[in-house]
Amino acid sequence: MATEQELQSLFNKLDTDLDGKISINDLFLSPGLSTIISSETNISTPQELLVNYDSDSDGSITFEELKSAVEKANNLT
Repeated sequence: MATEQELQSLFNKLDTDLDGKISINDLFLSPGLSTIISSETNISTPQELLVNYDSDSDGSITFEELKSAVEKANNLT
């Protein structure tokens, strides 16, 4: 289980271009961090994360979208 602060830290590490979004490329380029996200969201692939939680359909995940995925998996403390 992650705290919101830990989740924000993870998000910041994945957001390499600092645009406030994690693209599918960011997820594939950071397999270790992607694995952590998978364990926190119970989602196995970056594509599945995008399909289920990219609420604005822009092809990337914002912090709020990631937080929603982790909350849905009941892994946010």
